[in-house]
Amino acid sequence: MPLRPPTSLRSLAIAVIASMAVACAQAQTTDPAAGGDAILLLLQDRGLLQKDAPSPGATMVRQVRDKASELVLAAVNFLGVPYRRGGNSADEGFDCSGFTRHIFEHSIGLVLPRRADEQARAAGVRAVRREELKPGDLVFFNTLKSTFSHVGIYIGEGKFIHAPRPGSEVRIEDMRMAYWQRRFTGARRAETADKSASAADAVASAPAR
Repeated sequence: MPLRPPTSLRSLAIAVIASMAVACAQAQTTDPAAGGDAILLLLQDRGLLQKDAPSPGATMVRQVRDKASELVLAAVNFLGVPYRRGGNSADEGFDCSGFTRHIFEHSIGLVLPRRADEQARAAGVRAVRREELKPGDLVFFNTLKSTFSHVGIYIGEGKFIHAPRPGSEVRIEDMRMAYWQRRFTGARRAETADKSASAADAVASAPAR
């Protein structure tokens, strides 16, 4: 079972996921069963938001929606799961590519190859530049003297979530740290998330009838 994330991660998770709540709240009614409330309930359940805390303000940057929000929300829910080489589930633990494979398959239905370097070349994803990163994108690093030897999921605000190494656990880190900046080798975006965002943009910009 996923562990409660350390205190140092809570404010970051709130900033990232709360933006999803704002986006959902803008699209949903005030019905308690609406999507925004579901996200807030998850925040509270994971210990990321106090039950008596005020709702996220509209001034928070809206980071993700649709498929991208599913990816990020699914990934953050596994904070604290132990690293295990070859691991593919929360019960047994994850390694880096096992984690991303699990998240993509169970959130948007895209089955990625098992290895990180294979995921970078997989069908159903396309390359994106670092300055174009959006929440839900795969981010790759050279950590074993090999391009695309490590992978995580970008969650916004320069942060990504990943399963780092033996003895650690799924956690959030800053890509702007010197270690990760030097080792960044590329990013990929799921075409399903791309199409969903484009469709949402088209609907939002369509003239009222």
